[in-house]
Amino acid sequence: MEKEKRIKHYSSKHKILLVGEGDFSFSLCLAKAFGSASNMVATSLDSKGTLGIYYSRALDNLLQLEDLGCTILHGVDAHAMSQHAFLKDKLFDQIVFNFPHAGFLFSELSSRGIELHRDLVRGFMRSSREMVSEDGEIHVTHKTTHPFSEWKMEEIAKEVGLFLVNEVPFYKWDYDGYCNKKGSGSKCNKTFNVGECSTFRFMKKKDPPITSQVNNERNEYF
Repeated sequence: MEKEKRIKHYSSKHKILLVGEGDFSFSLCLAKAFGSASNMVATSLDSKGTLGIYYSRALDNLLQLEDLGCTILHGVDAHAMSQHAFLKDKLFDQIVFNFPHAGFLFSELSSRGIELHRDLVRGFMRSSREMVSEDGEIHVTHKTTHPFSEWKMEEIAKEVGLFLVNEVPFYKWDYDGYCNKKGSGSKCNKTFNVGECSTFRFMKKKDPPITSQVNNERNEYF
């Protein structure tokens, strides 16, 4: 049996789905820590053809991931991934979305911009809830200062039947080689200061057992 290898919250024994990967540097960081990426599926919204245009290191990162056995999917919409032909019948121990962002159509300070970002996170969480294992976790890494705090991650999670397990401070230096990207238009390949941010770890709310519901109904008659 292979020895388990870990990096922060992630283990080589976990089945991990990474969403919105940009230049795939976070996926590659995990894969190198594990010595293999056979337990990982890494996805992006971009097509493979556009990645080389948008991100300077993406194609090299993809080649390394492929050599390490990673399954890579392009054109995956975070809102609809539970219906994706490859993903729809699979369950994951962890589903990860780092710094989700709906683009710069509106100012990040505006109410319309904030609601667009909230819609992105809501769709991701709703889709992820169908794909995470019973005791698995959904991770969203996100800035915690204003205006990003106005996204209200825990509130969105409750809407879709998730609960916050904990909120862990995120430090970029914990993930050697990870380079966060803006991921929008001409700004795609630019990085940004993550500042104060956390990884929010969510799990599914469990429905009460059917037997308990039946017993409660019976007790009403006595």
